[in-house]
Amino acid sequence: MADKKNLLLLFDHPTEPVFMDKGKTVTVFDVPDNYLTDRYRPISNEVQSRVGEKVEQRVPVREISIPDLRIPMSLGRNEQFSLFIPKHRRIAGRLIDIFMNMRSVDDLQSVAVYARDRVNPVMFNYALSVALLHRPDTQGLDLPSFAQTFPDRFVDSQVFRELREESFVVQPGSRMPIVIPRDYTASDLEPEHRLWYFREDLGINLHHWHWHLVYPFEASDRSIVNKDRRGELFYYMHEQIMARYNMERFSNNLARVQPFNNLRDPIAEGYFPKMDSLVSSRAWPPRFDNTRINDLNREQDQINVEVADMERWRDRIFEAIHQGFVMDERGQQVPLDEATGIDVLGNIMESSILSPNRTLYGDLHNFGHVFISYSHDTNNKHLESFGVIGDSSTAMRDPAFYRWHAYIDRIFQEHKSRLPAYTDTQLNYAGISITGVQVAANGNQPNVLNTFWQQSDMDLSRGFDFTPRGNVFARFTHLTHTPFTYTINVNNDGGAQRFGYVRIFIAPKNDERGQPMLMREQRLMMVELDKFVVSLNPGPNTIRRRSTESSVTIPFERTFRNLDANRPGAGTAEELEFNFCGCGWPNHMLIPKGLPEGLRCDLFVMVSNYENDRIDQELVGRCSDAASYCGVRDRRYPDRQSMGYPFDRLPRTGADRLVNFLTPNMSIVDVSIRHNNETTIRKA
Repeated sequence: MADKKNLLLLFDHPTEPVFMDKGKTVTVFDVPDNYLTDRYRPISNEVQSRVGEKVEQRVPVREISIPDLRIPMSLGRNEQFSLFIPKHRRIAGRLIDIFMNMRSVDDLQSVAVYARDRVNPVMFNYALSVALLHRPDTQGLDLPSFAQTFPDRFVDSQVFRELREESFVVQPGSRMPIVIPRDYTASDLEPEHRLWYFREDLGINLHHWHWHLVYPFEASDRSIVNKDRRGELFYYMHEQIMARYNMERFSNNLARVQPFNNLRDPIAEGYFPKMDSLVSSRAWPPRFDNTRINDLNREQDQINVEVADMERWRDRIFEAIHQGFVMDERGQQVPLDEATGIDVLGNIMESSILSPNRTLYGDLHNFGHVFISYSHDTNNKHLESFGVIGDSSTAMRDPAFYRWHAYIDRIFQEHKSRLPAYTDTQLNYAGISITGVQVAANGNQPNVLNTFWQQSDMDLSRGFDFTPRGNVFARFTHLTHTPFTYTINVNNDGGAQRFGYVRIFIAPKNDERGQPMLMREQRLMMVELDKFVVSLNPGPNTIRRRSTESSVTIPFERTFRNLDANRPGAGTAEELEFNFCGCGWPNHMLIPKGLPEGLRCDLFVMVSNYENDRIDQELVGRCSDAASYCGVRDRRYPDRQSMGYPFDRLPRTGADRLVNFLTPNMSIVDVSIRHNNETTIRKA
């Protein structure tokens, strides 16, 4: 019987033939001759014996009858693959179905080995990842970081020549990390470039890729797509990205991002990614300043869509919001109510297979990505592929991503603004009051959060094809902060122990003009920092919570997932806890950059009634530690309230400022985020 962990080796060296050696322990798959591609079948003995003496482990591959792979093979091996293109989604969905329907791990290994050298490498990675995350017999596996297998999507292409030289000339034990330049995509003449550290952060882009792995759009097994509150999570995760991005803009003396409201307007911001795709052997195309989107006619991708189609889809969605219901394919009304309306709307906007009526409401979100990504070559005249915004692992690098998502969020907020405001009763927790809040790093000034630059190393050797083996490190610069602790004093006036759900948010106090923010605007910039359950004894209680325990983030090691380091013994209880799931906001980006003189913020803390919020389920070993943006694998979202509660709706009458919004179970404290423009090197 095949060891399921060997399936992870198929992610290594994605463009090399499958029979080449893989893994830190030199491992080869014994590939049946019939499984080799036409190029290597006639010389199978010669090529399969090349690794020879160095082999430490051989993995037998059983020969089985292979399912029909014509659809998965219809996307060329050296083409770019995008989840936003419907044809590519259907092709990937077919490959996911094939992997899911294999009866055993042995059969899955056989068909994956056969398919690996015949289908597009990025699509293979995506489809196998989705299958391993969702098959009951492979769910415990830790997927390698996408940045390790496709480093070209995260790293300046100039660095690769230096990395190749280092790996070719220097023995593994003596290799030095190659430093990725700090800001290589533009100069200070471009104001948007001040945000390079957010848009081009490896961890943020990995989070976006991994989120779409956990929440795929397409599969014939509906349960893979139909996860609890999936549409609402699409709304909330992207709404939070926008809140965070706007706080970063304030940290760089820039105004909030302008939504891309008029699809006929030029996109002012250009973007030149300066990256090469190792799969297509092409540079990622740039977009010049003031480019307009135009009707798309690209036969190869089966795309023939007009800008007017997008405008029709948008108008129908707005009409549905204002009527309070959508029409499904049978002509039945589906209400957009308080409880599930946002979930229905999220599935329509992202247009997964859960959309109640794709024909009527179209594919607005995805085609926004597609239109912008092909704006440089709308009819394939120049045989150019899509730009970075067309790929979920690179989309967040492009300033246009945020303009498009500001617009998508505006449509969601149109629905949210029509819901009744939360009443005092829905917000208050009778008998519970917060008497004090403080946040502080060890020994530092209270209520001041400090950010700075840090350099960290990542091993890219898994994705370095046709080069000598051994670790190849790149050193990249990222924002981080001094870890801190919340101290919250809560009074329980009741005579019995009670449970509360603590919700912590942060938002800037003032707008871009330096004026105090109104609640209706400030709520859209509320960034969730943490959410957790506490037990409250009668009388005063002091709650302490470390920033590293956040329900939003995953630790640095998990974002970059060096799965060979610090691994507990096989089969131990600790190994189950080492259940790295990879979906979660990177902890080093929990706090916005702030300003040298300090960015003034409101830190908001609420203790809501856990009896109203609780979801009864077992969460042990279920990757539940970054549930706020990612949910919990195979479980319900662990909070009954709307995502973003209590800020997801307009405030009640009279609560025009945050201070007027507060009930006794809430508190705010003034916090300053100070940026220190110094760089440290992260200790391994």
